[in-house]
Amino acid sequence: MNYINLIKVSTRALSRNKFRTFLTMLGIIIGIGSVIAMLAIGQGSKKSIQDQVSSMGSNLIMVMPGTQQRGGVQLGSDESQKLTVEDINAITNQCSDISMVSPEMRAMGQVIYSKQNAPTTVYGVNTNYLDIKKRAVTSGRMFNDKEVRSAAKVCLLGKTVIKNLFGVNVDPIGFTIRFKSIPMVVIGVLDEKGPNTFGQDQDDMIFAPYTTVQKRILAITHVQVIVASAVSESSSDAAVDEITKLLRIRHKIKAGADDDFTVRTQAEIIKMFSTISDVLTILLGAIAGISLFVVGIGIMNIMYVSVTERTREIGLRMAIGAQGFDILMQFLTEAILLSVIGGVIGIALGVSVSQLITSIMHWPTVIQTESVVLSFVVCTVIGVFFGWYPAHKASKLDPIDALRYE
Repeated sequence: MNYINLIKVSTRALSRNKFRTFLTMLGIIIGIGSVIAMLAIGQGSKKSIQDQVSSMGSNLIMVMPGTQQRGGVQLGSDESQKLTVEDINAITNQCSDISMVSPEMRAMGQVIYSKQNAPTTVYGVNTNYLDIKKRAVTSGRMFNDKEVRSAAKVCLLGKTVIKNLFGVNVDPIGFTIRFKSIPMVVIGVLDEKGPNTFGQDQDDMIFAPYTTVQKRILAITHVQVIVASAVSESSSDAAVDEITKLLRIRHKIKAGADDDFTVRTQAEIIKMFSTISDVLTILLGAIAGISLFVVGIGIMNIMYVSVTERTREIGLRMAIGAQGFDILMQFLTEAILLSVIGGVIGIALGVSVSQLITSIMHWPTVIQTESVVLSFVVCTVIGVFFGWYPAHKASKLDPIDALRYE
């Protein structure tokens, strides 16, 4: 059998009904394009989350009060006030796999300068915090240990806070702002980070000594969160074990009892968000995949119509010597051509839409080679699977009955 000739015959047959052929391929084009675009969005969001979390330090460790759940019940705030400054000192002195430790206190409220005010968040930290979180001071300086011990009323501002209070191109060093009636002198400006994956503005924040936030603003004695940095990324697991064992001893937790704290590493955070992203990607891909299944049914229907319309042609071809296998291959080739041509156009559409989403909406997208190859394979499978039965039916027609068909 001459396969090149078979393709030519199938192409001519499809071109006789151009509009119907186009409508049939349109479903494949939209379906494949949707699959590629949805997978690109899902993979893009996953990579963006990984990059954002990794940018905070690949060896970052966070210790939060309370457990995720105990007996299926989320712990309340009364049971969550378990971390103290003494815990931080113990981790610093006794955990060999930890290089730096800092408390993290948060207070939300209005920051005021002159007649300007804006809502923001004040972070109470120590001198290690910038190194742990991979932040830098672009102007001025970081507060020192003496200012931390004395709960000095000093602070560093993010670029968004500066813009809201002072406008653009203003150096706020030396100015005095107020947060919940507490005056604080601006001694530094933080580097610009922009929004993270979750839309949070990483420049809309103020850093102050944790003692200032703890005593003067929040009026508490416990620590909300402890952030630490492992000696290296490879030692993160060992550092988590050290912290867990130390805090269980310090908090006098009995063997077999749940921890009253939760330790998280960057790897766990990335894994958690990646799992969520993977589920969403599968969901989006499944929705687009359903459309491809519907398209396959459309191809089968069109091929049935084509077989019915060309019954006399089939009888004539058989009368002059064509075998059933030849008829089968002709109609199967037409179905595969519909799928493959539509799939190629759909791949181009999906790639183009993904790029447009990135350029216009600024959503991260990642087009994987695997998704393109998978889409092409799916096109071919759809053509073979849904085109085989109508083609098989055509190949089994009786030549005499086919010639008599009106």
